[in-house]
Amino acid sequence: MKVFFQVFSALVAITIAAAMAWNIGWGSSTTTSDSKNGVERLSASVAELYDRLTGKPPAGGASDKGGGPGAGKPGAFAMPVEGGPARSGVAMRQVMAIGTLLSSESVIIRPEISGRVAGIGFVEGRHVRKGQELVRLDDSVARAALTEAQANLALARVEAARAEELYRQGSGSAKIHDQAQARLLTSQAQVSAAQVRLEKLTLSAPFDGEIGLRRFSVGDYVREGQDMVNLEAIDTLKVDFRVPELYMSSLSLQQNVTIMVDSAAGRSFAGEVVAIDPLVDVNGRSVWLRAQIPNKDLALRPGLFARVALTLSTNANAVLVPEHALFSFGNDKFVYRVIDGKAKQTRVRIGERRDAHIEIAEGIAAGDIVIYAGHLKIRDGAPVTVVGPGGGVGSEAALKTTK
Repeated sequence: MKVFFQVFSALVAITIAAAMAWNIGWGSSTTTSDSKNGVERLSASVAELYDRLTGKPPAGGASDKGGGPGAGKPGAFAMPVEGGPARSGVAMRQVMAIGTLLSSESVIIRPEISGRVAGIGFVEGRHVRKGQELVRLDDSVARAALTEAQANLALARVEAARAEELYRQGSGSAKIHDQAQARLLTSQAQVSAAQVRLEKLTLSAPFDGEIGLRRFSVGDYVREGQDMVNLEAIDTLKVDFRVPELYMSSLSLQQNVTIMVDSAAGRSFAGEVVAIDPLVDVNGRSVWLRAQIPNKDLALRPGLFARVALTLSTNANAVLVPEHALFSFGNDKFVYRVIDGKAKQTRVRIGERRDAHIEIAEGIAAGDIVIYAGHLKIRDGAPVTVVGPGGGVGSEAALKTTK
């Protein structure tokens, strides 16, 4: 304003000097007439310049601004900016990772004894119960061996009883008595061994789960340890993933985990951390974690690639503003608040980012009017008019009531 008044004063001085020159009659009549016209034009220009600089409408008509913001207020044009209230919401500190889904229990059915497949007790890809018979190998030889062992046990019991009676009467020696007792124990062990061998020819499900695809047929001869079929418990799945050692102090059991998989686009699945590996991986300087994911509808399958979001902490009353409301000077972050119709540059400390919003940990409170867009048109202390997202102009009080 000081410069404006200096320029205006100079123009007024020039006008006065020209008027004085005309009044004392310098030059010819033609020159005098021209001088008079020039002075009048100069005076009109000075008046018009004053009106434009002070924001007054031209004499005899409305302003070409159409009465916009700031009209009729000398020197105080309010710049329209987009803004709204800082809202309160939930901000979560999360770590993103990748992992692989695993069955809660998984086993490959393998025989402990070689033999020929005599029967199959399951349908591929179906659910089976714990203890259900899956495969039965030919047991004719094993049953014969069990019968022989049981016969030997019966004879051993008779001989042991006779030796015991003779020994009690004093007619038998202690040696014969002890040998009979040893044969009895040996026969009992042979029966137990034959019974176990017979049982091992029937392969049963060790837990409830989904049976896989079999790799054999009835009549095949299978050897001990040969892969036959896989069994997976998938009503609850595990996901193993790792995070940088930087977050070691923030890890704990029962932290919430959310996963997403490509096979179920648009869905997310929640779980929790159940185990943390005590050993830090020296190759990647990371920590392995294991989480459990409920899978009652069997939408997930073991082996799927998963994107994991581990929630380290949650702030239920965080102050949130759109990301584009923030601007930087050096290493500092700022927002513009609107106070009494003026922009107030405010330094802030930021927190987590999520869904195009950023948490303001320090600097502003929920409900403060913040400028979202138009930062390049204003400066600290500049008068502004806040325009809501819909393009309407509203007061600060009205905007604060809009969530």
